[in-house]
Formats: sequence, C-alpha cells, structure tokens
Amino acid sequence: MDTKGVRSYLYWLFCQFELITCSYLMEPWEKVLFYTFNMAMLLTLLYTAYAFVPGHLSTALQSFLQLFGSQHDNQHVPVVK
Repeated sequence: MDTKGVRSYLYWLFCQFELITCSYLMEPWEKVLFYTFNMAMLLTLLYTAYAFVPGHLSTALQSFLQLFGSQHDNQHVPVVK
C-alpha cells in the first residue's frame, strides 16, 4: 500500500475537518481545548455504545420475540437418548 498516498489523504481529511469546523481560525491553545473536548465526547460516546447498546438491543429483541408469540426463550426441553 502506498503510504505517501494514505498520508496525503489523511492530511486532506484533516484539512476538510478544519474547514468544516472553522478550527483553522483558532489559536493553538483554543485548538487544544477544542480537540480535547471533541475527543472526550467521542470516547464517551464509544464507551456508552460499547457498554449499554448490547443490553438494550437484547431487551428489545426479547420483547419483540415475545410480542409475536415466540415462547421458546425459557422453555427448553432436555433431550435424553
């Protein structure tokens, strides 16, 4: 893989991000605060998604299955041969 092409593409993406957020107009100390806040929010969002979304999806799926008559959740019949 061409690392120079990847590096220039990532730089282009970063420049687009700075243009969209107007952070290229900020002073260096303002950029540090801005990027720190954004990274903290992103990490909080990722942790929340990792910790809580699977439980909510499982509960929603169980409720959905019970709503439409699937009663096989806790009624396992052991098979003895």
